[in-house]
Amino acid sequence: MPKKVMIDADPGISDALAIAMALHDPELDVVALTAVGGRVSATQAARNLFTLLEALDPPKFPRLGVADGPEVVADPVLFMAESTEDLEIDRRLHGPQGLGDWPVGDADLHHPRSAAKLMIEMTREYPGEVTLITLGPLTTVALAIELDPEFPMRLGGLVSMAGSLGPGDITPSTEFNVGYHPTSARHVLRFPSTKTLVPLDLARKVVLTFDRVQQIPFNDDCIAGHFLRSILGYALRSHHEALGMEGLHLNDLMAIAAVSQAHLFHRENMAVEVETEGRITRGMTVFDRRSRPRWRSNIEVLTDVDGVGLLDYVTRTLPAT
Repeated sequence: MPKKVMIDADPGISDALAIAMALHDPELDVVALTAVGGRVSATQAARNLFTLLEALDPPKFPRLGVADGPEVVADPVLFMAESTEDLEIDRRLHGPQGLGDWPVGDADLHHPRSAAKLMIEMTREYPGEVTLITLGPLTTVALAIELDPEFPMRLGGLVSMAGSLGPGDITPSTEFNVGYHPTSARHVLRFPSTKTLVPLDLARKVVLTFDRVQQIPFNDDCIAGHFLRSILGYALRSHHEALGMEGLHLNDLMAIAAVSQAHLFHRENMAVEVETEGRITRGMTVFDRRSRPRWRSNIEVLTDVDGVGLLDYVTRTLPAT
């Protein structure tokens, strides 16, 4: 039986590809998609989710939730002020609206549902059955915990593409999804529940190259094939121009694969804390990796991956759209 998942995202091309995979993976049943502010605003994230669902036209449409918390709060304001140049590069990688040059409408949902409340509702409807996969900042998850402290206990698991064991991406020490709102990340990662972290280091171990993308037999007779070719082509070009890369790291796709293809990964139990005060380390995920750790383990961390197996999974699943 497929595993029930809900995905919280701030799409972003990489998020869009991950969601496309999840929607057409026979091992997964995507029961909800929720939008969170991060690489794009929460409003833009919701529009992007609606746009990609229209393009992909999956066999089953998940429920949609829109972030309803205030976006102009201390953490993101400070984050954006300190990371202006890096954020500009990030926007170039994903395009002005997040989905490359694919047209995104400006219409909003007629009856938007609160993302945090939708998360809570799904765990009440399917207690212990739904795994939450987060591909963006952890602000909505933190809000859901604030609204209902029992919410994490009803999850079947939490899998987050967040943090780094080594260098960051938005700063030398900080990964984007944690750095955007460190206090939310700290609250979520500290909470006593089953959690799996997909760190930035792991994503850098596998590259989806242009040659590999050329081998994917997309169906050009449908809009889904055109959509995926468009956003992949844009991402390959922008990564080459902005970063000098001949391919894409599979950050968010790994979070989907961690649930669907768990056998591809090596995992270790670790202890993590998020730095919220440091001047140059704010948002850093700190792990107790001493020979004799003093902190109690509180999270499972993916530390290695079968890269060939992961690429096979990607090229096998994406054409199904």
